Parts: sequence; structure tokens; C-alpha cells
Amino acid sequence: MPNKVSVILPAHNESTRIAEVVKEVLTLVDEVVVVDDGSSDDTAAKAKTAGAIVAKHRVNLGKGAALRTGAEAALLRGAGIIVLMDADGQHPASEIPNLIKSIQEDKADMTFAYRSLDRSMPFYRRLGNNVLNQTTRILFGLSLTDIWCGFRAFRAEIYENIKWQKVNYSADVEMALRLAQHKYRYNQIPIPTIYHEIYKGVSIIDGLKLLFSLLIWRVTL
Repeated sequence: MPNKVSVILPAHNESTRIAEVVKEVLTLVDEVVVVDDGSSDDTAAKAKTAGAIVAKHRVNLGKGAALRTGAEAALLRGAGIIVLMDADGQHPASEIPNLIKSIQEDKADMTFAYRSLDRSMPFYRRLGNNVLNQTTRILFGLSLTDIWCGFRAFRAEIYENIKWQKVNYSADVEMALRLAQHKYRYNQIPIPTIYHEIYKGVSIIDGLKLLFSLLIWRVTL
């Protein structure tokens, strides 16, 4: 169904927040697919009870792998638009209608959310984002405000061309580069973001590895 909207939530030990996130998202879209990425808690059970379609990895394979599992499950279920977002509540579900609007109006093939890169964002993350954004602009001509923000949506039929191989957080960047490679249309919208005390995202080492990967991708993509 071209108008069916599916939201993918990759989740690893998110039992404290997953049910609330699923319930809120389901008020806005057709379905939610939660990919339990090797959790040791009851994330999967709580997600299912809240109304999500649940896919499970026996072991923790990484965010990129979970996103791929979720996207392919959504495609098999007839999704027309696929939304990717975090399962911990850091991305505001209320922004989903704004995120998918330009896709529904056939003005974009993919829409990226971007967070305010001001003092509300921890300094080391703000610095890392700025370096990464400038590097991708120079190497690939891709002008994104916050390429590492995982809150995004895309038209289902472009999936095979933007399909990412990275299994970790680098998948967020890889799919954007593949989007640019195929010259798809894209849009950006601003969002507020909540920063939890426990941050499980990208480390400084991950960021340095990604910068190296960008150089490799510049040659191979």
C-alpha cells in the first residue's frame, strides 16, 4: 500500500520506555515494527503488548542490522513510507507527520530530521556533528545539518538503492551517502531532542572510525 506508514524502532534493553513510545507512535501511523536487538530484558514482550509488530535478534547485532531487519519486515507488510527513529523517546513522535509530509506530497524521497546544534546539545556531540557534517559536504556534496540524527523517513521503493551494509551507528551516515549517490530528492525538518542521562549512542572512537570510513566510501561508492 503506497500510503501505509511503518515506523521502525531498533531496541536493545529498552523495557522502561518502549511501551510508551510504541503507544504514542501508533496514534500517528499504521504500524510500528520493533526490532529487539538481543535484549536481556522484556523489551520484546512489552513492545508486543503495546501493539507493535516484533522481530527479534538472538544476539545484539547493532543498530544498522536492526534497522535493516525492521525495514525489510515493513516492506514485506506493504509499507509505502518507512520511518526510522530511536526507541528510547529521544525523537519526538509528534514530529512524524511533519517528517513524512514532503514524501506524501511527492516533493522528496527522503526526509531527515535535525537537532538544534546549540548549547542544549552536549559539547562533544555538537563538535562531532559539525565535523561530520562539513566532511560529508566537502567529500560528497551532501548538505545535511545533522547527518547523524537517526530520525528520518523514506519512500519504500528507494530502499534497495539506499540499503546500508554497516551494522552499527554508521548505517545512519551510509544510507545518506547512498541517497546522494543515486541523486534522490531530500528534505530536512528541525526537531527538539531530549538528552537522557544515560547516553548509549556514538562514542568518540566511533566518530573517528566513521571519518576513516568516509574516506573509504569516497573512493568505493
